[in-house]
Amino acid sequence: MDKRVKWGIIILVGAGLIGLGIHNFTPKENEELNEASPTIKTNKKKSLNVNAQIIKPHLLTDQLFVSGKLMPDEEVDLSFETSGKIIDINFTEGSFVTKGQLLAKVNDSQLQAQLDRLKAQMPLAEDRVFRQNALLQRDAVSKEAYEQVKTELATLHADIENIKANIDMTELRAPFDGVIGLRQVSVGAYASPTTVIAKLTKITPLKVEFAVPERYARQIKKGTRLSFKIEGRLDAFDAQVYATESSIDPETHTLTVRALYPNTNGELLPGRYADITLKQNEIKDAIAIPSEAIVPEMGKNKVFVYRSGVAQPVDVEIGIRTEAEVQIVRGLAAGDTILTSGTLQLRTGMPVVLDNIN
Repeated sequence: MDKRVKWGIIILVGAGLIGLGIHNFTPKENEELNEASPTIKTNKKKSLNVNAQIIKPHLLTDQLFVSGKLMPDEEVDLSFETSGKIIDINFTEGSFVTKGQLLAKVNDSQLQAQLDRLKAQMPLAEDRVFRQNALLQRDAVSKEAYEQVKTELATLHADIENIKANIDMTELRAPFDGVIGLRQVSVGAYASPTTVIAKLTKITPLKVEFAVPERYARQIKKGTRLSFKIEGRLDAFDAQVYATESSIDPETHTLTVRALYPNTNGELLPGRYADITLKQNEIKDAIAIPSEAIVPEMGKNKVFVYRSGVAQPVDVEIGIRTEAEVQIVRGLAAGDTILTSGTLQLRTGMPVVLDNIN
């Protein structure tokens, strides 16, 4: 083979190999990426439908919500001060009784006999004093003799009063107006001072007892008004604080408070739980927003506002909280439009469409 032909073939083969290498290492267009790119671009521009609210200053009431219980104004387990057999029960279970009303009695026949005997001695003792005094006026008797009969008369009076006191102890009387509960004994039973006859409860007025966190302790004072609700009733009842405990409970770090509810008609019974609302401060022209608009992030609070069709985050400083709103003390102003839904999906600069504006 001719030498020129041989070198020509070698040159052609080398050029082919070089061309193939250049083709393999040249970057090619990614068809899958090209197909996905329009979707990504579309997603970047996709807007989110949200609800919004235009901030309008309004009155904001700082309220404290706690649980409590209704308590009777007075309550006592009734029992006799002495022992004996019950001979009479003079009350109807569940009825209203008045202060001083006789409720029950134990046998006092022996005491009555002693009282009669002492009373029978009174005329003679009084006559002795009268006669001795007349004799003393004429110096016919010593003063010591006169003092002796006076002492005997005074002792007789004291014995009579003692017997009467013992007789009073055989009578069980209502210490205050109230509703008497179920009786625990029957006529003929033997009662002692430890025997409970029935429970007497004063339900007009009622006490409302509850506890507040220690940070509110100085805000709760005598005269503070509150309202409460109980299960099964839609209406609220108004009460007024009349006393607070003298110190903070070191275990619960709360202050026990009591209020009075008139309960004029006796419609509420003690022992029920109550949901209590305490009004603290009223702030006029407050900037307040729904609590769901707040987005906590790394120890800070932010909200998203609507500006030129997109969502923009704003750091805010919050004040008091109510059941549904949060006061904003810095970061927002009247007229700002805040986004109240989809807050977890929102990002800086994301386009948004306002579905509902309050």
